[in-house]
Amino acid sequence: MRIGDIAHQAGVSVKTIRYYERIGILAPASREPNGYRSYEPEVLDRLTFTRSAQAAGLTLGEIREVIAFRERGEPPCAHVLDLIAHRSTELTERIAQLEALRADLETLAKRGRNLDPTDCSPTSICHIIPPIT
Repeated sequence: MRIGDIAHQAGVSVKTIRYYERIGILAPASREPNGYRSYEPEVLDRLTFTRSAQAAGLTLGEIREVIAFRERGEPPCAHVLDLIAHRSTELTERIAQLEALRADLETLAKRGRNLDPTDCSPTSICHIIPPIT
């Protein structure tokens, strides 16, 4: 199959497929006599896995690691579970940071509604956002 056909069926761009080859997500395609890339239909499975893994929060580097397990003939399940647990912990931490930021923003908004714009000094730019001390 040619690169355009694979891209269309996988729902990705031709540029994405070339990039995935460059970074090792996909093995380099064989070449036809005219120089066109030729892909086996199994490439669709790898592209589908890659899109699903990205949707689950894995980076392309992590996806490449998972693929490497499979290519060595090792089931990647334990590694994938570790990656998922790590990503879950990161998300929990990020959610806490975002909730703290939301609380800070709500405090600033309340403060801003109680301030008179005419009291704002031109040198402070905006008195709703106080300087960090």
